[in-house]
Amino acid sequence: MASAKPMVPALDAENADPDKGTKYDFPRDLIGYGRHPPNPKWPNGAKIAVSFVINYEEGAERSVLNGDSQSESSLHEQGGDRPGRIGERAINVESDYEYGSRVGIWRMLNLFEAHKMPITAYAVGQALEKNPEVTKAFQSGGHEIASHAYRWIDYHRTYR
Repeated sequence: MASAKPMVPALDAENADPDKGTKYDFPRDLIGYGRHPPNPKWPNGAKIAVSFVINYEEGAERSVLNGDSQSESSLHEQGGDRPGRIGERAINVESDYEYGSRVGIWRMLNLFEAHKMPITAYAVGQALEKNPEVTKAFQSGGHEIASHAYRWIDYHRTYR
């Protein structure tokens, strides 16, 4: 006798997670603590906590140089988005990322470290592998490294 499959309700397109076959059913709290939030008891009676996070992704974006079929064409600071073309490098995008890894990260680390302010590096693993000096600087500077995956994932797909 075959065992019965569990019944799974049909998923509507807006809430379907195409990778898991489940729904995005995250609970939401729209009320919170109202007028009486708990006292977090910050050190020295501080009223606010500020967390600085640097996204470090340079070198792990989609690139034909990384063996991808096309280069990143959307996640950069320049306007004029156009779809990436198969087999074509996006030199302007590569330039943005290269500036970040060669110059920008060092300027930011020098600034934060001069003020004795540790940051969280929200880093992509491959980017850290490609620039081990940055990884060492995060560690020796007392910064926290948080995982931002190993490579970029293609989240530009539309699921319909």
